[in-house]
Amino acid sequence: MVAAVRSAALIGIDAYDVTVEVDAVPGLPQWTIVGLPLGAVKESRDRVGAALVNSGYAIPPRRITVNLAPADIRKDGTAFDLPIALGILVATGQLPPSSIEGRMFVGELGLDGQLRGVRGALSIARGAAASSGSVELVVPPCNLAEAGRVSSLRLSGPPTLTALAAELRTGLLTRACQQEMSFVQRTEPLDFRDVIGQESAKRALEVAAAGGHNLMLIGPPGAGKTMLARRLPGILPELSEAESLEVIAIHSVAGKLTADALTGCARPFRAPHHSISSAGLIGGGSAPRPGEVSLAHNGVLFLDEMLEFPRHVLDGLRQPLEDGQVTISRAAAAVNFPARFTLVGATNPCPCGRLGDPTGRCTCSTTDIERYAGRMSGPLADRMDMHVTVGAVALPDLSAPETGESTAVIRERIGRARECQRRRFARVRGVSCNAHATGRWIDSNGEIANNARDVLQSAAERLALSARGYHRVLKVARTIADIDGSASVEPPHVAEALRYRQIASRAGS
Repeated sequence: MVAAVRSAALIGIDAYDVTVEVDAVPGLPQWTIVGLPLGAVKESRDRVGAALVNSGYAIPPRRITVNLAPADIRKDGTAFDLPIALGILVATGQLPPSSIEGRMFVGELGLDGQLRGVRGALSIARGAAASSGSVELVVPPCNLAEAGRVSSLRLSGPPTLTALAAELRTGLLTRACQQEMSFVQRTEPLDFRDVIGQESAKRALEVAAAGGHNLMLIGPPGAGKTMLARRLPGILPELSEAESLEVIAIHSVAGKLTADALTGCARPFRAPHHSISSAGLIGGGSAPRPGEVSLAHNGVLFLDEMLEFPRHVLDGLRQPLEDGQVTISRAAAAVNFPARFTLVGATNPCPCGRLGDPTGRCTCSTTDIERYAGRMSGPLADRMDMHVTVGAVALPDLSAPETGESTAVIRERIGRARECQRRRFARVRGVSCNAHATGRWIDSNGEIANNARDVLQSAAERLALSARGYHRVLKVARTIADIDGSASVEPPHVAEALRYRQIASRAGS
């Protein structure tokens, strides 16, 4: 007989239904898996065989054919181990066919029959909940917390193949309780009060957080650029439920799901090394996986020593910065991964790092400095909304008592600014903050005072701003007005926004 077991697979972060068909007929004992299986799926034959035998089941000497339908899409991963094993048990008469009806199964099998976790459990759970008809999802125990974020779904997490088969014979599975699916660990954010001095840089980070703006920190080694950047996620608003599910889905597909991501509150902070490849940063592979830009979705991507990254790797950021997503095209399919993040770069002002530093003497020639700045292309530099100089802190100040504002105080102020933006963009699809709106929309609907517009136009001519640069200054000014609680953008708001742009203009961007 033919057994049909319902399962699922992933394209990007989206799940689709897969029917695992198993046919066991008399003949020479052999296994065949069809339906465009890739390496991990082909290897399931050995894992499933050992798991069945070590769980006390017999594999009759028959010709077993496994078909993964639809057969025209490539399948990868270990999630088909469990449905293949159950299909064999049903096809060989060791489980009743009714035991698998109305249920979906995913899970990797250990050689001893233990159920091991799989990638993309949340995406699979969301797909199962959205499918027609009532369905019960069976996942490994370590995926319960993730899949349990879909509260409308009936969920079960048996520890072994033996335990699952025993429950299937009774027709009733032990439903996972909320306590099993809870995840309480959370890392406390770093506090801005730890940063001594650097008031102008702190202000710039506040503006960047309030409006979702990209930021470049420029200063000598040891000035505190990394320390400042690592405190940015702590002042960002907590993730909404929809944003949290996106973050969990992406990290799960990449195999990088953490406790902080599962709490659904902390925003991602990714800080890849400058030796990373283009595929590692943007995403890629024969079976496409999300890169760092997608892992930073709804959070912060921090590139320390940004000008040490290869130029072709940095230029790969241009599409996700503009579109908020990454498209990876392969012969089999094109995969889209979300990539809406705040980019924070940190760099030295010159190769030796001492340009403009009163505590040290720069040894770089003008040619060296220009060549160093040229490692970032003009189009990418133009997409950095704000450029801030971070000076070295004087030695006596290092022993001064803490006097700055705490992360909690700054976050509260940013929350009010974000609420202004939420109301502003309530009817604009896909936009939640000023940085994500189009320049034309802000220009037409951002309530720009006439005298503020005059100041901006005059400065744009003087600084030779591009159209993109003009609109990015306007967006930053709108954010500064939101922080100040001003209904309209006034000249002081434009003046502050222009200060963040003038450093880039002097550098030739």
